[in-house]
Amino acid sequence: MGEIRDRVREAYSQTARAGAESASAARVAAAFGYRPDELARIPEGANLGLSCGNPVAAASIRPGETVLDLGSGGGLDVFLAAAAVGDRGRAIGVDMTADMVSRARARAAEGGYGNVEFRLGEIEALPLGDASVDCIISNCVLNLSDEKPRVYAEMFRVLKPGGRLAISDIALKRPLDAALQGSLAAYVGCVAGAVTAEETRAGLIAAGFADVLVVPTGADLNAYQELDGQGGCCSPAVEAPASGTACCGGTTAAAPETAPETAKGLAALIAEHDLNRYAETVSIYAIKP
Repeated sequence: MGEIRDRVREAYSQTARAGAESASAARVAAAFGYRPDELARIPEGANLGLSCGNPVAAASIRPGETVLDLGSGGGLDVFLAAAAVGDRGRAIGVDMTADMVSRARARAAEGGYGNVEFRLGEIEALPLGDASVDCIISNCVLNLSDEKPRVYAEMFRVLKPGGRLAISDIALKRPLDAALQGSLAAYVGCVAGAVTAEETRAGLIAAGFADVLVVPTGADLNAYQELDGQGGCCSPAVEAPASGTACCGGTTAAAPETAPETAKGLAALIAEHDLNRYAETVSIYAIKP
């Protein structure tokens, strides 16, 4: 799985460097629960079309809390959490992609966010101390890990007693067809790495969490077709960089090897498969006793 992780990291690096077409990214965000006023409050370029829900809206964040976002990307949910925790609180994003962290840090600096921090790290080994956060959020990221028990254990470790999870992700409803299961593009797109709702619930309980709920949201996964040029929860629409990479519609000689298999490949899979047959968006809630 090390090769897959490297390819996932490179795919997200492409996205961070290229950015996202704002109108199509906004349409996807709206389809998964973001209000126009929320999107208007965040820095331009923070929404990269990566969402499958709106975890901040479900997290009941209070002023003064410390909130951690796993796989923070361009910083969308971190910036929304920063408004909720206020000047006395802290919103921290962790992402495994250096380009994503750099992008988010630049937006935070430009916006003068004094209560926001972005750290480079992997969700299987979080760069935070024990019992240091009040709430963990995440948005369509857990399915990118092939070591989910380690992720659950890390979440449990960094949460304070009484701390909580409010996570948006995708759960399988039925086994994937071979074309989806064996596709790197589907893995990058948060589909091939998904597990069932019951497997998620059992894994969190085994890690020590209580009051675990995995609740279907009913959102239409095919809403990712709103992304201009490509589709998929973790493979957002991007404009072709000046270097000549056509991330969504093919490649030139300068294109990274991953482009056809991720962006373009996932768009083709979505055109051929109704994702709602196989999977559903879910909200995941749990408490650390």
